[in-house]
Amino acid sequence: MVEDDISKLHIDKKSMAVRRGRKRRFFFLSVIIVLVIGGGVLYRLGVLTSAPTVQVTGLQSTYPSQMFTVLNASGYVVAQRKAAVASKITGRLISLSVEEGSQVKKGEVIARLENEDSQAALNRAQANVYLARSNLDQAKAELEDAQISHHRNEQLVAKGFIAQSTVDASEARYKRAKATVAAQEAAIRASEAAVEEVKVLVEYSNIRAPFDAVVLTKNADIGDIVTPLGAAANAKAAVVTIADMSSLQVEVDVSESNISQVRVGQPCEIRLDAFPDLRFKGPVHMIVPTADRSKASVLVKVAFKEMDPRILPEMSAKVAFLSREMVPEEEKPLKAVPDSAVVSRGGHSVVFLVDGDRVAEKAVRTGRRMDTMVEILEGLGAGDKVILNPGSNLKSGARVKIPEK
Repeated sequence: MVEDDISKLHIDKKSMAVRRGRKRRFFFLSVIIVLVIGGGVLYRLGVLTSAPTVQVTGLQSTYPSQMFTVLNASGYVVAQRKAAVASKITGRLISLSVEEGSQVKKGEVIARLENEDSQAALNRAQANVYLARSNLDQAKAELEDAQISHHRNEQLVAKGFIAQSTVDASEARYKRAKATVAAQEAAIRASEAAVEEVKVLVEYSNIRAPFDAVVLTKNADIGDIVTPLGAAANAKAAVVTIADMSSLQVEVDVSESNISQVRVGQPCEIRLDAFPDLRFKGPVHMIVPTADRSKASVLVKVAFKEMDPRILPEMSAKVAFLSREMVPEEEKPLKAVPDSAVVSRGGHSVVFLVDGDRVAEKAVRTGRRMDTMVEILEGLGAGDKVILNPGSNLKSGARVKIPEK
């Protein structure tokens, strides 16, 4: 009986194999589902996609004058009154009272040359004047004596007390005395003229400023030989170079093909490369009536409406020729970005900010458009970087790559 019961016991291997197969299929199916879901999440996060390379820009300051600029040109700040101050005589420099940046007034002594020789000549000429005056006093005394003697002889000859020859001799003496006085007066004038001449030579040793100006360069030092021509070895022709800062103008070359767009008095906006955030106003002062055939251009001079101590000669400058005068509210800069950075999403103007290697969509409020720029009234701050030409597929949170400069 027991053996019969044992013989009836057996394992259904077929049903066990089926159950194991179901578990295996369920496991693989679960893995596939997890992989698909994870892949979708990673795809949405941009992990499995290659990051696109984008161009970025920042918030820029721009001026409304760009909207009515008809022409741009480059040039330099040039002083219209400039001089290399030198001496008319040759001498050793013994005094120099200015340096670069010193302000000088017209007639002020800038430097002095040694003048012992001309000073000695002046002393001699002044002594000659004293001698000539003494000789004149003596001649006048002799003239007075000759005049009295001749007058007395004329009275005596009329009474027959002396001979006519005596009168003739006294008359000749009187005439000689008059001529001597005239000669001595002329000698005084000559000696006085000699004094003035030597004074001029002495004054040549004083080098003076020809006009109110600022010293640009110092070309000589104390002890140097200064000569008008600078032909001698190691000699200096100019002591200093000065410029009248009130005469500064910007000189620009305008192409012949564009010169018709420029007129005298036309309003301009001047920007110095040294101070890119500053704008200076000024009119066209002059169109030089000749062309440069080598550059096919015409020289135009633009004056500054108001001078600024930061403006210096030889600074690089850019001039915008305007079609009209600027109103006060157009003189202030605006914050703007290229119009290609602003796109419309959901009826709103947005930009895409770059934060590391990710982008974030940001709504902005725009103002007026200026050529290729658009004013940003709200939504961006200093230091923000936005993407240029964002594609329609670009989403907030996507990864991007910025090319290295």
